[in-house]
Amino acid sequence: MNRSLKRVHRTVGGALAPSLGTPGWGGGCVEGAPLARTPSLTLPRNTGGGDQSAPFKLVSALVMLSLLMLPFLLGADALSAAPTPLVHVHAHNDYEHAHPFFDAAECGFCSFEADIHLVDGKLPVAHSRAAVKPEKTLQSLYLDPMKKQIEANGGRLYPKGPTVWLLIDVKGDASEIYTALRPVLKEYSPLLTTWRDGKKVQEGAITIVISGNRDRAAITAETTRYCGYDGLLDDLDKNPPADLVPWISEQWTKLFKWNGKGPIPDAERQKLKDIVAKAHEQHRLVRFWGAPDFPDFWKELRDDGVDLLNTDNLKQCRDFLLKEGKEAP
Repeated sequence: MNRSLKRVHRTVGGALAPSLGTPGWGGGCVEGAPLARTPSLTLPRNTGGGDQSAPFKLVSALVMLSLLMLPFLLGADALSAAPTPLVHVHAHNDYEHAHPFFDAAECGFCSFEADIHLVDGKLPVAHSRAAVKPEKTLQSLYLDPMKKQIEANGGRLYPKGPTVWLLIDVKGDASEIYTALRPVLKEYSPLLTTWRDGKKVQEGAITIVISGNRDRAAITAETTRYCGYDGLLDDLDKNPPADLVPWISEQWTKLFKWNGKGPIPDAERQKLKDIVAKAHEQHRLVRFWGAPDFPDFWKELRDDGVDLLNTDNLKQCRDFLLKEGKEAP
């Protein structure tokens, strides 16, 4: 059976299996490709009136054997379907969904966002410090489940899929938090894109990008580096190495007035295209946050070459990209 995107909280017979009630198995983002249901069969009943035990046992055994063989006769794809990996969408504040990481992954997202704090030496994930729960750490919500998915799927989050992004938004002191974060990244380094002396030495299943309060100097100075950092618009003029600053992220309303309703003004469309063209010339991706989050806006941004749609609407954006063909490069 296709093991893609299965919950990894328990095992059955040594194989990965989803927990009851997990999205994708009765909910979540993959109802468009549900599991095929095994036909319900009624076994013959022994109602008495003679020795019917032998025929009854024989028929029962044959029915059970047929059910056991059904997965092999139909093939794995008939029973489960992996999501289509979506490389042009970013799960903004992903941790605020009912099932952090899993809900977006079951939609095929290839970019996830986790905001981190430093509390008692740990890295809990939450938008604000007041919302911190000690057990919800970067490791427990993201790195550990991602690691298990990657191991289950032959070295990629999705079977034969692309490298995915994990955007870590630092809330708090940049230097203190990065000092605590780096040994965590080192622990998971077999999974991570890695640079040594400025050269990529490993294309990992996950590429880490540091955003928010990023310690640019410390990240830039590292001999062995497990992450890049999120750039701002003025980084396009500075032109740092693209593997150090792979993204340009800006607040939409800081640069544009268009709110996604009606046609975008020609001057703003040209400004947007110019930003995208300059970023692409430098081999960087473009993302806007604090932006409208609905199909008309998404369509304009993808038409103008914006790489990552920043969304909280996982299923709706997934459906838009697949239906409109906006997932194409």
